[in-house]
Amino acid sequence: MNTAELAATDRQFLWHPFTQQQAWSEDPPVIIERAEGTTLHDTDGNAYIDGVSSLWCNVHGHGHHLIDAGVRIQLERLAHSTMLGLSHPPGIELARRLVELAPGDLRRVFFSDNGSTANEVALKMAFQYWQQRGEPQRTGFVCLREAYHGDTIGSVSIGGIDLFHSLYRPLLFDALQAEPGDADHMEALLAEHGERIAAVVIEPLVQGAAGMLVHPPGYLRAVREICDRHGVLLICDEVATGFGRTGRMFACEHEDVVPDFLCLAKGITGGYLPLAATLTTERVYEAFLGAHEEYRTFFHGHTYTGNPLACAAALATLDVFEQERTLDRLQVKIELLGRWLRGYVEPLPAVAEVRRRGFMTGIELSGFHPAQRMGHEVTLAARRRGAIVRPLGDVLVLMPPLSIREADLRRLVSITAEAIAEATATALPAAA
Repeated sequence: MNTAELAATDRQFLWHPFTQQQAWSEDPPVIIERAEGTTLHDTDGNAYIDGVSSLWCNVHGHGHHLIDAGVRIQLERLAHSTMLGLSHPPGIELARRLVELAPGDLRRVFFSDNGSTANEVALKMAFQYWQQRGEPQRTGFVCLREAYHGDTIGSVSIGGIDLFHSLYRPLLFDALQAEPGDADHMEALLAEHGERIAAVVIEPLVQGAAGMLVHPPGYLRAVREICDRHGVLLICDEVATGFGRTGRMFACEHEDVVPDFLCLAKGITGGYLPLAATLTTERVYEAFLGAHEEYRTFFHGHTYTGNPLACAAALATLDVFEQERTLDRLQVKIELLGRWLRGYVEPLPAVAEVRRRGFMTGIELSGFHPAQRMGHEVTLAARRRGAIVRPLGDVLVLMPPLSIREADLRRLVSITAEAIAEATATALPAAA
């Protein structure tokens, strides 16, 4: 099919995520058919910088030869086998490698298939842990205002973005919401409710879907200490922040924090295949041990838990981190990204704030009515110039693959600045 036929078929049959389908039919779709490195190519032959890592998951670029080879070799051996009652070499090896990378005493790995399920696993483990430890009153959870932990019912229950979550309120369990970055508010909540709280759930350092809200230094460490004082478990959702996005392998390393649960997905396979992992401590694990008739088993699982192909991609992704010294080489690019954002983007009149930690960047536009869809208009202008960026409302997100070349990184920031200037030039007077 040519592009027009593909577009017509898409509109006839597909329902896209987080997309108003009525508006989708009004713009010409971009249909990506191939990619290499940090460049995407559409069916019309146009090339684009992948400015959002294909929704924050591509780490080392598209078509990396080592990850390609890892998946290809595994495909010749075993494409899938359940982990319910069986095991397989790539899953075993990946669990070992993750434990070696993770901070502190996170010693047990439970695989699932996406960020939502990684968080669901942590919620259910934390809940069941207290039931089996003889503290059945600990059934509550604390999350942050504007939190996002996924779209399944449990993960939505600990979400705090009204636009995404309020409609589903009748389906959800209640969670207390703490003010982001305010350790005193967290202390007050746990002082009042701590005896019935199972866990605090937090995106460490940066709340991604909230618009790249960056926490003040020391906040994560303070939350860990508050949880310890009140005997509450800590769940760190590193689905977005993990695997180098903040400049360290895991965001919690910046403040030497060891959570009771570490939730991983997105970059774990370098953006190749769906996979997630929930890491926890031996202390939590041992609460689930017992005779069969005690029914202390963790009754949770997925058909594709620990899929061998995905595990092979993840192992190759970790190999690339080591062989290409990805995190070491990233530090210069982090500094350059900050310099170019200050030079090109921050001076623009429509830009209210640039929030950034490592390679995670949110550019907030101000003064526009939602009906103007200014974030979307900027993405269209960027697309015409050869870059894919994605808005969260009127916050533009930049999160390119860690492997992006310095010249392409500069071009991405320059294109973003030009797109903001173009899209807001005529709208600014009306907004004012």
